[in-house]
Amino acid sequence: MKFFLIDFNKNVFVEKVENLKDVYFSFPLFSLLPDVPKKDCKITSIKPISFKKYKKAFEEVIEEIKNGNTYLLNLTFKSEIKTNCSLLEIFQNANAPFKLYFKNKFVCFSPERFVKIKNDKIYTYPMKGTIKATIPNAREKILNDIKEMAEHTMVVDLLRNDLGIIGKKVKVNKFRFIDEIQAGNKKLLQVSSEIEATISNWQKNWLNMLLKMLPAGSISGTPKKKTIEIIKRVENYERGFYTGIFGITDEKTFLDSAVIIRYIEKKEDKLFYKSGGGITIDSNLKKEYEELIHKIYIPTL
Repeated sequence: MKFFLIDFNKNVFVEKVENLKDVYFSFPLFSLLPDVPKKDCKITSIKPISFKKYKKAFEEVIEEIKNGNTYLLNLTFKSEIKTNCSLLEIFQNANAPFKLYFKNKFVCFSPERFVKIKNDKIYTYPMKGTIKATIPNAREKILNDIKEMAEHTMVVDLLRNDLGIIGKKVKVNKFRFIDEIQAGNKKLLQVSSEIEATISNWQKNWLNMLLKMLPAGSISGTPKKKTIEIIKRVENYERGFYTGIFGITDEKTFLDSAVIIRYIEKKEDKLFYKSGGGITIDSNLKKEYEELIHKIYIPTL
C-alpha cells in the first residue's frame, strides 16, 4: 500500500504506508491512526483577511471574468486562528470522510473526494454549492440558485474534460445531488456530482495520470491554465499543500484520494486556516466574503 501527497504546485510525496513517520490519515475503507485521547476541539478565535483586501482581490477577479480570461475562479485566503487543541488532536477528533495529519505541518479534514479508481473505472465527485441546512427550504434554494447552478455546471464540465484526458467513455452518473455535512455546531448542505470514465493500465501510470488532472478543477477554475495564473497573482500567497490532494493505492485494484480543503497549517507558533469559494460573474461580494469565514470550522465528532 502506498500513500501519496501532491501540493497545489504539483510537488509530489510518495511513501509506502509501513514506512510513514509522523503521518496519519483516514479514508472510508482504510486508516492509519495515532493513539490520542478524545477531546472537544474548538476554534477559539479567527482573524480573517480584511474585507477591504478581499474586496480588492474580488474586484480583480470580476474584471478578469469580464475580460473573458476566466469564467470561474476559486478565490482563497488564509485566516489566523487559535484553538484549544494541537494539530494531532484536531486530526483525531475531527469528523470527516477524509482526514490527514502531516508531520505537525498541517491537518486536513476534507469532505471532498478527488478521484476513486476501482478496477478499470475512475470516478470523480466535484463539490460546488454550500448552504446552511437551517435556512427555510434550503435544499430547494441551493438547487434553484442560478449562480450556484452555473458554478457547479462549469466545474462538472471541467472535470469531464479532465477525465477525458486520461480515460474513455466519460459520463455523468449523478448531477447535483446533496450531502449533509456537520460543520462544527452547524449543518451544511453540499452539492456534488458523480462523473465516471473507463481507464486501462492505470496501475503502472497512476501518478502521471493524476498529475495530468491537477490542480483539481473544483479548487482552481476554468479555463484552468489561465485561471491558475490569475489565482497566483490575485491571492498573492502560497497555497502550499492546501487545495492539493492526498490518497492511497495498492497499485492493483483500487486508488482513493481527496482534495485538501478544510485545512489548518502551522507556521512557527501560529495557525492558519485557508478557505475560500468559487467566483463567477454573478457572485455577490459580501456573500463570498462571509462564505470564506463560514468555512472556518472544526467538524466535531
